[in-house]
Amino acid sequence: MAQTPSTMLELGTSAPNFRLPDVNGKLVGRDDFKSAQALLVMFLCNHCPYVKHIQGGLVQFAKDYQPKGLAIVAISSNDVANYPDDSPEKMKEEAANAGYTFPYLYDEDQVVAKAYRAACTPDFFVFDKNGKLAYRGQFDTARPKNTEPVTGKDMRAAVDAILAGRSPSADQMPSIGCNIKWKAGNEPEYFTPKKK
Repeated sequence: MAQTPSTMLELGTSAPNFRLPDVNGKLVGRDDFKSAQALLVMFLCNHCPYVKHIQGGLVQFAKDYQPKGLAIVAISSNDVANYPDDSPEKMKEEAANAGYTFPYLYDEDQVVAKAYRAACTPDFFVFDKNGKLAYRGQFDTARPKNTEPVTGKDMRAAVDAILAGRSPSADQMPSIGCNIKWKAGNEPEYFTPKKK
């Protein structure tokens, strides 16, 4: 299980635009969330053990924070030709089985992942009400191979600050997970595959 860290996109970056189909084929875009107090963009996939490990905590986090004004959207950008478990049909099943209360979008050409400099699943980007990146760190310290509880502590502290109109601590630990499965020849310049 190779670990890939987030690229830690520069704080203050404007939220890149996107308009992608959700698991029901409905187009969902960044500008659909303009009225939100903050926007969390997550890069997830169906089969990643790091995503699976925090999934229950992530669903609870969404239920806790969506009523407070946090808009949430998840995006899967994996190459489904080589990873069929991440296909849109399987995404629909995953969203239903996991109880996702947020849109789960499919980034077929991987353009949105590149715009966000997404590197791993899960990878998190929280933008304030002005559309500026305020947090791009880990959900918490829980990993599949450690005994830390899944609490969402880091994400909760950051979002609490953002919703209160404050800047979260700039001391942010990168998310770690499986690398996004890039299509052959489509790897971004910031992606450096692990040596075998």
